[in-house]
Amino acid sequence: MKKFSGRTAFVTGGASGIGLALAQKFADEGMNVALADIERTALDAAVARLRASGANVQGVLCDVTDAAAVANAARETIAAFGKVHILCNNAGVGGGSGIADISVETWRWVIDVNLMGVVNGIAAFLPHMRDHGEAGHIVNTASMAGLQANIGFSPYVASKYAVVGMSEGLALELKGTDIGVSVLCPGFVRTKIVSAYRNRPARYGAATKPAPGTRGADILAHVAERTEAGLDPVQVADRMLRAIRDEDFYVFTHPEMRDEVDERMDAIAAALDRA
Repeated sequence: MKKFSGRTAFVTGGASGIGLALAQKFADEGMNVALADIERTALDAAVARLRASGANVQGVLCDVTDAAAVANAARETIAAFGKVHILCNNAGVGGGSGIADISVETWRWVIDVNLMGVVNGIAAFLPHMRDHGEAGHIVNTASMAGLQANIGFSPYVASKYAVVGMSEGLALELKGTDIGVSVLCPGFVRTKIVSAYRNRPARYGAATKPAPGTRGADILAHVAERTEAGLDPVQVADRMLRAIRDEDFYVFTHPEMRDEVDERMDAIAAALDRA
């Protein structure tokens, strides 16, 4: 996709972090932007910030775990802007780690947001993008945790591996069309993902922190520290815009983490050799 000005982007998890940075970057390119988020106060603030910069933006309150809510957000966006050209399935939550510290309800919450949120976005927007016939692009936010499991046994890791695999399959099916696909795999970025439990719906039960001294607590502290010192979301958005223009599928922001992926791939290759 080469042309941005006058076209429309829809971004989930758009009220902060990578989502807001993507929205600002699209707006700077002259795009209309629909911001979707579950957090009303943050969403209103993000919309006001973008409008102050001259952006043509609309906020849509949306829980990506709810397929009907995402479909409604798609209808609202299309009614406001006519066509959607870029879909960013970006909303995500953490959920912790450590075998003994994760409830079944937390597994359901993380999978519903990180994986089913992507599924719901594709179901709501892809038929429309195909029908209008103009060039488009789908961005699914995964993670370096979708390529290696160094944070341990975690619903976050499981969900991001699934997003990578699903995106690979989607790209294969859309090959030869005017709709590109990218899977964004950042490392640590300065976002609010560590405190994502603030938006955890009541149906998933109360969020609980792992007990001090457990592996889960150690991993949570490590992730919080690395996230605080992480990459500026604006740099991620810059990289993502280039990737859309260049039709890159895998989009990385932390090449220094390659050794962690190579270690996994080497182990797989060695096992295949033994077979």
